[in-house]
Amino acid sequence: MPVYSFRGKSRTGTEVRGEREADTKQALVAALRREQINPLVIKEKGKEFTLPRIGGKVKTKELAIFTRQFSVMIDAGLPLVQCLEALAAQQENKVFQNVLQAVRAEVEGGATLAFAMRQHPRVFDDLYTNMIAAGEAGGILDTILQRLSSYIEKAVKLKRAVKSAMVYPVVVLTIAIGVIILILWKVVPIFSTLFASMDVSLPLPTRIVIAGSNFVGRYIIFILPAFFVIGYAFKKYYRTRNGRRVVDRLLLKVPVLGSVLKKIAVARFSRTLSTLISSGVPILEGLEITAKTAGNSIVEEAIMKTRNSIEEGKTIVEPLRDSGVFPTMVTQMVGVGEQTGALDTMLTKIAEFFEDEVDAAVADLLTAIEPLMILVLGVIVGGIVISMYLPLFSLISKLSM
Repeated sequence: MPVYSFRGKSRTGTEVRGEREADTKQALVAALRREQINPLVIKEKGKEFTLPRIGGKVKTKELAIFTRQFSVMIDAGLPLVQCLEALAAQQENKVFQNVLQAVRAEVEGGATLAFAMRQHPRVFDDLYTNMIAAGEAGGILDTILQRLSSYIEKAVKLKRAVKSAMVYPVVVLTIAIGVIILILWKVVPIFSTLFASMDVSLPLPTRIVIAGSNFVGRYIIFILPAFFVIGYAFKKYYRTRNGRRVVDRLLLKVPVLGSVLKKIAVARFSRTLSTLISSGVPILEGLEITAKTAGNSIVEEAIMKTRNSIEEGKTIVEPLRDSGVFPTMVTQMVGVGEQTGALDTMLTKIAEFFEDEVDAAVADLLTAIEPLMILVLGVIVGGIVISMYLPLFSLISKLSM
């Protein structure tokens, strides 16, 4: 008899883990439900399905397209298994194709769609599976899938905004540093050799540039690896709890960029929570899922404090206000939504407003950064060039006398 490892939640919401023998996975699901345990993940020991690490990623865009097509097919009245079979067959991504085939087999064996998708958390996250479960329970799976596809498409748009706000300045700065190192390494030594042969006195700016050139020329084999070491060390540090908190807090305080990141955080929070609540996911579970998808540890902590506040019978507004991330307008609108019982509608309005704000803020940021970077690069490179020509100007003036 096969042995299965499982993870689920008890009636009180406590997480339950363990291993049991059962004839089939469906038999174990039935046994756990009789014990009032809601199974989330069940895997047969020795036959766990894992996605390949190399080239084994399902892109968010692929998931959005799948969800949109799935909603259309369900709305048209096609059977669930047939939808999954057809969608799996048309996937170019072999990993996604294998996952959908595994989900189809689970559903065909009697499992719910949400349960089958939970077996593949690297493709279908908590937000996705919880909304699917709510759709199945309420008989509105097609509507839930439409909301999911809209949510994923908007999430992709926000992700692009984050990349535009963060990656562009880093790329430009990296290129600028590369150009400066190249000039110091290859161009300046030509001038320093010329000055040495002419035996002229060098002004201070020229001596500084030549000293920098000598340093780069001497330690170039260490400088380039040093950038990779620093990048790797930063990545490792950011993966720690304290490191992530420090970096995320600093990012929110950076002039201009911090304001953009706050707007992105508010838009993501509002869109995620409104989608979950309108789909029938309980508020406490919705806040927990929203915290995991926040993208910033400071925002995540604020959302979890909000969840704990509601669990203790308090309001949602105070913890959001105390976090310093959410503007007064947002907390006031959330408070009104909570009092009137229209929290999902109010959150949707907030999300739409801040998504527009993010688009405008990112455009303004990129417009401001581009000339600023060009100016900085021009000043540095121009300063190096002028420093190299100062001795020549001095020599020419002496020869003309």
